[in-house]
Amino acid sequence: MIEIRDLTKTYGKVDAVRDVTFTAAPGRVTGLLGLNGSGKSTTLRILLGLARPTKGAALINGRRYRELDHPVRHVGAVIEQGLSHPGQSGYAHLRTQALLGGFPRERVGRLLEYVGLEDAATKRTGDYSLGMRQRLAVATALLGEPSVLVLDEPANGLDPPGMAWLRELLLSHTAAGGTVLISSHLLAELEHFVDDVVIIGEGRILASGALAELTGTTRLRVRGGDPERLAKAFEQHGATVAPDGPVLFVGGLSPEQAGEIALAAQVAIYELVAEAQHLEDIFMSVSEAR
Repeated sequence: MIEIRDLTKTYGKVDAVRDVTFTAAPGRVTGLLGLNGSGKSTTLRILLGLARPTKGAALINGRRYRELDHPVRHVGAVIEQGLSHPGQSGYAHLRTQALLGGFPRERVGRLLEYVGLEDAATKRTGDYSLGMRQRLAVATALLGEPSVLVLDEPANGLDPPGMAWLRELLLSHTAAGGTVLISSHLLAELEHFVDDVVIIGEGRILASGALAELTGTTRLRVRGGDPERLAKAFEQHGATVAPDGPVLFVGGLSPEQAGEIALAAQVAIYELVAEAQHLEDIFMSVSEAR
């Protein structure tokens, strides 16, 4: 379990994170989403003991990272890319990390095969592509067989087979009872495997909950003869309306209700379509609302 409780981090007069609270539960993939500068990386750095909070707490299995006994056995992290020495081979990098962590040498070969780098094991990491470096970073995070994975933009540089590999890895980890907290800008891909979503902006939580609940509602795409009059009529009935040229995106109404409101307002309807919302829709709507 990951628990973020009333977390605040202040740099001078700037609050990078303000009163952030959420959990990432075992057996589930939690997506931490936000624009650049939203506070995602600050939250993850505090969680991993790389920065101290001004107030609040970030806990892994009920304890701060620095309080964990042999922390790399509890949590594996990908927080930055390119941390391997460019002159080392992939095998040498993992072997060094295994020695430092006290892990058996046999895990190195198994992990290189698991992440699909067995054919590049003796190649200098400086010659690796970004996607290969990402795979190596994930292998490093898995050395201690941790129950918790914290991954900051692990999909950067991955090709479609790499994305499929990462998706299966995370789903297998949570199926075995593990916890995953992942940040990513690839919202369309993330939607395929996250269970819970936390959206952060300007250091604050903008929305959080199960993905199925957040995207389960539908919005209406409406095009009519008088968009302004139609929008006003919808809003008077408690709907949310987002104009996009002549098209209105309407939340909070059923198609039947929207049709009746348009009829009462005497506005001709040319198009009325119920659209399921996607993660990107939710992210953009709450981000733009700020």
